[in-house]
Amino acid sequence: MRLSRAEYKEIVRWTEHLRPTRQSMKTLQERFPNHSESTLLSIFSLEYQKRTKRTFYRHHKPDFIERYYQRYLNDAKGHPSAPILLELAIEVDLSPALMARLILDRYLQDQEGGMPAKTTLSSMLKEPSLIPDQILANNVYQCTINDCCYGPMVDCIKHAVGQEHEVLLCDKLKEKNLSFLDENQLRAMGYDKTPDIILEVPIAVDGHIVHWIESKASFGDDHSHRTYLNEQFWSYWNRFGPGLVIYWYGFIGELDCQRDRGILLKDCFPTDIVTLCHITEQD
Repeated sequence: MRLSRAEYKEIVRWTEHLRPTRQSMKTLQERFPNHSESTLLSIFSLEYQKRTKRTFYRHHKPDFIERYYQRYLNDAKGHPSAPILLELAIEVDLSPALMARLILDRYLQDQEGGMPAKTTLSSMLKEPSLIPDQILANNVYQCTINDCCYGPMVDCIKHAVGQEHEVLLCDKLKEKNLSFLDENQLRAMGYDKTPDIILEVPIAVDGHIVHWIESKASFGDDHSHRTYLNEQFWSYWNRFGPGLVIYWYGFIGELDCQRDRGILLKDCFPTDIVTLCHITEQD
């Protein structure tokens, strides 16, 4: 889905005061029923991550952590079954999963008499049943399953969705009988930084030559696209020539402005492919 910058900004304005919870996503879907859930979630997640980067340092200050921890301990005594950490995270505008991490880290410091190992902290966040305190375990679990932007569950889903779209891309290429090398094959050949797909025989899309294809299971906004251009796309262009980027959940239409320089954007697998076979047949 290609969105104009004006459409994108309207969605962003609605995300500014939302918290990263499932209920917030329902609110966003009701406001923008013509946009897919995946596109809205991707935009919201990107915007919330930007907001978190601007404010997380404040929540990470020792006095703030101690205040949150003591608040949790006091509330847990009186309401052991209540979603205390989730409600606290929403109140102070912090990701529930990040709040759970801060409080669990503080709890483990008391238990172990020092800073806990990162592996211990990570394993307990992924599997809250490992946490000795059952009330805290329940609170951590509630935070991780209700957070749609951060946490081990979100990381797992993002990885799975990314893999799913890479497989989808390969399937589409096979349907078109296009010869290609995937990222694993390229790395086995010694390439250290590669796109997802390199076409062994170039194709043309919208009149532009394409040597490689990159799959992004996300929305392409200004910040992420600029970062990808600088860290990935231009290096692919330098090594392999012009290419195609597929933002499966859409992008800001105005960003598709590098076609003449060799970077083409699409929001789905292109249907107007011209291959060498087509050109030969025409000749």
